[in-house]
Amino acid sequence: MFSASQSSRAQFLDKARQAREERRELKERERAAVQLQALVRRFLCRCRLQREIRREVEEFFGTNECGSSKRSALSVFRIARKLLFVFSPKEDKERFEKLCRCILNSMDVENEPKVWYVSLALSKDLTLLWIKQIKDILWFCCEFLKQLKPDILQDSKLVNLHLTMLVTFTDTSTWKILRGKGETLRPAMNHICANIMGHLNQKGFYSVLQILLTNGLARSRPSLSKGSLTAIFSLALRPVVAAQFSDNLLRSFLIHVMSVPAIMTHLATLTPERLAVIESHDLFRKFILFLSRESQCRDVCVCLEGSHTLCLLGNLVFLGSLNDRVLEEETAHFVGVLIQMLSYCQKYVSQKKSNLTHWHPVLGWFSQTVDYGLNESMPLLTKQLQHLWGVHMIRILFNDVLSKKLLENQEIAQLPAQPISPQNSLPMKNLFKRAFQKSASVRNILKPVGGKRVDSAEVQKVCSICVLYQTTLTTLTQIRLQILTGLTYLDDLLPKLWAFICELGPQGGLKLFLECLNNDTEESKRLLAMLMLFCDCSRHLITILDDIEVYEEQISFKLEELVTISSFLNSFVFKMIWDGIVENARGETLELFHSVHGWLMVLYERDCRRRFAPEDHWLRKDLKPSVLFQELDKDKKRAQLLLQYIPHVIPHKNRVLLFRNMVTKEKEKLGLVETSSASPHVTHITIRRSRMLEDGYEQLRQLSQNAMKGVIRVKFVNDLGVDEAGIDQDGVFKEFLEEIIKKVFDPALNLFRTTSGDERLYPSPTSYIHENYLQLFEFVGKMLGKAVYEGIVVDVPFASFFLSQLLGHHHSVFYSSVDELPSLDSEFYKNLTSIKRYDGDISDLGLTLSYDEDVMGQLVCHELVPGGKTIPVTNENNTSEVKGTQSGRFCRI
Repeated sequence: MFSASQSSRAQFLDKARQAREERRELKERERAAVQLQALVRRFLCRCRLQREIRREVEEFFGTNECGSSKRSALSVFRIARKLLFVFSPKEDKERFEKLCRCILNSMDVENEPKVWYVSLALSKDLTLLWIKQIKDILWFCCEFLKQLKPDILQDSKLVNLHLTMLVTFTDTSTWKILRGKGETLRPAMNHICANIMGHLNQKGFYSVLQILLTNGLARSRPSLSKGSLTAIFSLALRPVVAAQFSDNLLRSFLIHVMSVPAIMTHLATLTPERLAVIESHDLFRKFILFLSRESQCRDVCVCLEGSHTLCLLGNLVFLGSLNDRVLEEETAHFVGVLIQMLSYCQKYVSQKKSNLTHWHPVLGWFSQTVDYGLNESMPLLTKQLQHLWGVHMIRILFNDVLSKKLLENQEIAQLPAQPISPQNSLPMKNLFKRAFQKSASVRNILKPVGGKRVDSAEVQKVCSICVLYQTTLTTLTQIRLQILTGLTYLDDLLPKLWAFICELGPQGGLKLFLECLNNDTEESKRLLAMLMLFCDCSRHLITILDDIEVYEEQISFKLEELVTISSFLNSFVFKMIWDGIVENARGETLELFHSVHGWLMVLYERDCRRRFAPEDHWLRKDLKPSVLFQELDKDKKRAQLLLQYIPHVIPHKNRVLLFRNMVTKEKEKLGLVETSSASPHVTHITIRRSRMLEDGYEQLRQLSQNAMKGVIRVKFVNDLGVDEAGIDQDGVFKEFLEEIIKKVFDPALNLFRTTSGDERLYPSPTSYIHENYLQLFEFVGKMLGKAVYEGIVVDVPFASFFLSQLLGHHHSVFYSSVDELPSLDSEFYKNLTSIKRYDGDISDLGLTLSYDEDVMGQLVCHELVPGGKTIPVTNENNTSEVKGTQSGRFCRI
């Protein structure tokens, strides 16, 4: 009974619950339907309103375009309010353009205050509404400017329209309402303009200008017109001037405007009047003083990152080249700012490619993100940076060094200046030609004398400038040679810098710089940077000078000075190695060593080709051979480094003795020396005298490295196969080695040729006629190696250019193939180098720079100019000549 009652009650409750759920769902559906209907009606109403407003706007501007009566400012204001109420950038772009044109037209009307759009600012009821409206309109102009491409004709017109709006309503100078009696209103109107400008700045006005400038200028040819560029720069400058050059706005101007690639160059080309405005406001000085504060400079660099920091650097350098007075007065701050910016970029310069690096046309492999959109403007940026190592700026920065005279005495100093011919007064067409001109000054030989305090203001200034250029060399890796060429342009800079170095410290020269190596202070680093710069530039200069310029004309350095410099460098490098500094060298110390060592080896190699130093000049008399041998036996690192970097400090006979000792020890280690308990492995070969080269090649080329170092016994047989009498006790092998070397170096075999004149050997360009010519060259190398290993002297006079290739000198950045050319063809070298000293116009000679080569009986003319072709010619003599372009004749230069 209870169970039936409970079941009916449960059913009743369940039905009641279902009924409630149904009623609630019904109410929800009704509410949702009402809400949807309201939203649809609202949307339809809004669409209808938008259509009506847009139709009204179209009718308003359509009537205005038909040439009817001029619209009042109030009607324009009202229609603008309606348009802004429904404004959509995509749908209302053309209507907004018409509104801007209408507003600008109203501002051009003469003597009709009610038409001037700006007159509404004087209405007590509408002032605030008008200010809000013009702010909105101008910001929409900014939004459109971010999207426009100045290189498209239609977009270029719209850029001018929106810029005109911004220029007109951020400055009162063009407002006709302020003429005459309205002049009293100017302060109030200026305040309104400042309010508008402040609003735009808060919303990102400078970012808009940066995007527009980058779109228009970051290319090989600018797409912005003179008017557009003038307007943009004027707009960018207005907030800065209005705020009296406050730090915040200077920062924004530097980050967003001055970081645009080559903007200063474009201003100088398109609108030079803007540069006059910059000068009138003394902006360059203000920029330098602002950035001279380390925290602010770092903040700007971090905001810009590497690529744009380099663009800012280029613009500052270009401005500096135009402002001599400011540059002279603010040299210390200018140099400090450039060092900070270059150092920031240098942190991200990498020596090699990796997954984290990107390629930059100026910086090389760079570990920050590179804006590849700036690549088109890199040539212009490079031209800006070139001012830093141009003659004009070098003369200003190094004025303290260049102002010193290197004359022999006062009488010579008072000699009248030589007259300058009109030809010599003309600017040089080629940078190198200027560097090759002979210096006419007569001076004392510069030697370390000391006497100048290193903590003096003059020394610190010169050190800072040297740090700047050294940082430039290590940061701008892809234009390093350009920088070095610019720094060596002036004939007297390097000798005067050497004279300055000679005066440093109480005793001058070596002792001071060795002390700096052991002092990890900022002052020591700056002094060492000066030495590095001097070494890098001098090495570059000597590399590009030929023998006549070094030994006869003695450009920049006298031979006696090169002796003094080489002695200083030789001692410095020796001390760095022997005192253990190089063993654990890292970073700047290692760079210093490579710089000084590189300059030293260039001088040493020059002296090897043609002596300028006295006998035993390169030897270290304080280095005892016995001590060196003992250290090598103990595997001391400094002794090994000495042999690796400067073996020339050891006498040749000691080096030979050292080499023989090394060979003996290696033979003992490999078991190649006969002892009482063991005999070395012997390789026996049989050689036919009539086919000595072929048999030796076939039997020896397959031997392993250790077998070649071991004992090789030779047995000669005659043409009948009968053994010749005699047992080889190294004598027969020596005879075999001498004979086979004589055969392979015979020019008739065409593996090697001889140079004209001194008949030195070098590989034949036509050796490929031998099917296995590469294997033959390898075999020749093994035979020469065996001769050296066994101490057998062979007469093989190699040409010096070939020896340089064997020693790997051609891998050096400062290797000059022209220096080696005399060892191949002295006449050809004479012809080429005489062009440098030709006083007239080279084009008058009608030369194409080519040389002839005898290839398998046919003379082939090789054009030396880029893009030249190789053409066969007929000529009786195989001579190295320069071919004329007219009549097919040959002429020597």
